[in-house]
Amino acid sequence: MKKAKLTGRIVTPNNTAYDSARENLNLSIQKYPCIIVFCQNREDVKNALRWAREKQVPFRVRSGRHSYENFSLVNRGLIIDVSEMKGIHYRQDKQTAMIQAGAELGLVYGQLWEDRVTLPAGTVYNVGLSGLALGGGIGMLTRQFGLTCDSLEEVEIVVPSGKCGAKIIYANRVENSELFWACRGGGGGNFGIVTAFTFRVHPIKNVSIFSITWGWDDFKEAYDTWQHWAPFTDKRLTSQIELSAKQKGIITASGQFIGTPKKLVKLIEPLLQTGSPTDRQLERVPFIEAVSFFNSPQGNRPLPFKRSGSFVYKPLPTEAIKTMKHYLEKAPNNNTTIWQQALGGAVDNYEPDETAYYHRHAIIAQEYNTSWDRRDEEQENRCWVKHVRKALSPYTKGDYVNWPDRNIKNWEHAYYGKNYERLREVKTHYDPFNVFCFSQSIRPFKTH
Repeated sequence: MKKAKLTGRIVTPNNTAYDSARENLNLSIQKYPCIIVFCQNREDVKNALRWAREKQVPFRVRSGRHSYENFSLVNRGLIIDVSEMKGIHYRQDKQTAMIQAGAELGLVYGQLWEDRVTLPAGTVYNVGLSGLALGGGIGMLTRQFGLTCDSLEEVEIVVPSGKCGAKIIYANRVENSELFWACRGGGGGNFGIVTAFTFRVHPIKNVSIFSITWGWDDFKEAYDTWQHWAPFTDKRLTSQIELSAKQKGIITASGQFIGTPKKLVKLIEPLLQTGSPTDRQLERVPFIEAVSFFNSPQGNRPLPFKRSGSFVYKPLPTEAIKTMKHYLEKAPNNNTTIWQQALGGAVDNYEPDETAYYHRHAIIAQEYNTSWDRRDEEQENRCWVKHVRKALSPYTKGDYVNWPDRNIKNWEHAYYGKNYERLREVKTHYDPFNVFCFSQSIRPFKTH
């Protein structure tokens, strides 16, 4: 066999484009790879994996650059970047879409909208579909259509072969079915490099959206009403709530309903009757406008940040709400938030072991967010996330693999629960030499 050669668009430290090419969304963790190869097709991906194995060069796989802990970067190694593979092909006869692994959510939503179909996916435009789907995928259609990975029908994936090789295989419910199971919630970069996905798509036209804002004095009442309502209401309605730092002093609940404003008004009545809302919005819009409404400009912009998360399995007691309020009163800056999205609905249609995504019975996904401008503010912000997560841990479980946190010691159980051992079996079968390895990657069993 011929020696492997890197193909695609190659960037090295000598290139003027190097700094922009190596930069990820989280600027607080800087890494300096030797080579970044922007793959143009699946052969480029296969060549890059073979080259890294033959040369014994450390490598990472990257798509949308949103890895919270920058696991998709490595010092003095190779970055296999699929972000320039963006093809999207809709098949009306099968109601499926083949989407290459580099496509970002904004592009996916926009192109599928031309045929009035969509995927249940996230809210930030420049998030890569690949990482989102492999970790699960939550967003404003979750309670109606499930996680992003629940619409997955097949993956095309480059996996290790032999001592130094690489090969392209397909995984679906029939072929390589255990790998397909693992790709629905087992996280990105663990088993191989996905080059394309086939998803089942869903018809969509107009939706109704709402937003309600309260002042700080309504913190407890507004949150408590939302948490007892949002995961249990009509499954066509998915909502989120953002609890801002006291410096900002607002609580905002918003959501999307596949139905009419008249019906939505009745559904959100518990929220409207709570406290003294300072602002409210409700309208019917084309789905693509709702996508724009929920897109987070801050989520699209590179900056230094620290985030973590957990799941809520039953409504939080008064003490937990007081704890959240206390930490937001002590927040390091007004960019600090606790954000939550309601689950339930279609997410709960699966048992925890039916896909690798374990937290099926959680009612809320919860994220702790902060960012900073100056380097001397970093420690305070990181400590805030660490302490709020610990303070709320008696009332929460685990964490979402797409919100990784290096500070979680028992990350295997936090992300994957009882599915971790099965994931290790899949890893052992497809990557016995642990070629795909980073600080929180799934480990194979020892092979002889």
